[in-house]
Amino acid sequence: MTEEIIISKGDPRSPGARALLETSHALMQSLFPPEDNFYLDIDDLCTPSIHFFTGTQGTETLGCAALAVKDGYGEVKSMFVTSAARGTGLGGRLLEQVEQEARNQGLPLLRLETGNLLKEAHRLYHRHGFTECGPFGDYPDAGSSIFMEKPLT
Repeated sequence: MTEEIIISKGDPRSPGARALLETSHALMQSLFPPEDNFYLDIDDLCTPSIHFFTGTQGTETLGCAALAVKDGYGEVKSMFVTSAARGTGLGGRLLEQVEQEARNQGLPLLRLETGNLLKEAHRLYHRHGFTECGPFGDYPDAGSSIFMEKPLT
């Protein structure tokens, strides 16, 4: 019998989360020009305005996602699932956890920036009610970025 995947608050500096984040960062660096990579460094994920979640099975970290609390909205950050866990529903469960935390924080809106080549991610976000929008916050109108949002009210 396979162990259940558990979603919980996590520490970005833990070995499993760090390895996952480094894999995600390497993928982004291989796909997009440096000026279009907007991921947060591991230390930046350890601030009070960030809520970081992991999906683990036993001792293995299979996915992560974070909520960055901004002025008037929440931003989905560091969303990544290992290739072995894709298709298991883990990405959707992590996204739902981020959304629940945003609601708990009283945020009216979730936003995100993702790469234009990340088609699986686009499908996940659309399935969860996100629609495309324009750049927000400090993001430039980068050619390789897609911006999305979802009202929570």
